[in-house]
Amino acid sequence: MTFNHGLKPSDELNNKGLMDTFRVAVSSGMRRSKYANALILVSDHTKATYEDRWIGDVFHYTGMGLEGDQSLDYAQNKTLNNSNTNGVTLYLFEVFLAGRYKYIGEVYLAGEPYEEIQPDKNGIPRTVYVFPLKVKEGQPEVIVPISELNAKEEFQERKAKRLSDEELKKRAKYAPKKPGTRPVSGSGFERNAYVTEYAKRKANGICQLCNQPAPFKDKKGKPYLETHHIIWLANGGDDTIENTIAICPNCHRKMHSLNLPEDVRKLQQRAMS
Repeated sequence: MTFNHGLKPSDELNNKGLMDTFRVAVSSGMRRSKYANALILVSDHTKATYEDRWIGDVFHYTGMGLEGDQSLDYAQNKTLNNSNTNGVTLYLFEVFLAGRYKYIGEVYLAGEPYEEIQPDKNGIPRTVYVFPLKVKEGQPEVIVPISELNAKEEFQERKAKRLSDEELKKRAKYAPKKPGTRPVSGSGFERNAYVTEYAKRKANGICQLCNQPAPFKDKKGKPYLETHHIIWLANGGDDTIENTIAICPNCHRKMHSLNLPEDVRKLQQRAMS
């Protein structure tokens, strides 16, 4: 029998509301509720420790454990891994704005968890388990306001800018290759902020196509360049440091208008160097 929590997809709770509704602990991305015989899954994009993302209708959710290699036998990873047979109900929440837990819906484990390399909270690469989740049928689709998605990306961009060159390279190198996609009044790609910042920092204020200095500086006095995916995301390109380059606005317009083969080759060589 499913627990009657009274929530509809897109409803929001604060942390106290989440605790009171399900009688769970104050923190953690996986919160076991014996009261509701449930596992509350929280993907907090304002903390950005993990690289959780939607790809199509599957949510790729990173397991529990902030440091070192993760284990499927550890704590609530085991509960989630056995959720199709242990009778525990899964409820998914996402956080785009600090302290606001958006209810996505009741979900289920849609396939075997798989291994992925992601940096831990100290930036050290380690093995994590990613659980593919799907929303159970019959629930309304959650459309995220573009303002909330932008807020998430701006938060991640600010975090990326604070990293050292070495830390940034690690985060960018191990970022998921495929960008997340989700309905946001239409579908949009969720670009990885670490990859974007790494491409700009690597360019060091020089357009990687025309070799000229950035045409102006932004409000913070930094050279203004735009990031470009050499193989466009819409054409199946990866959101990786090998496929992302920083160029001036004029060259960016040129690439999206002409996409000349010789320019593509030049950018690919620059990205790989």
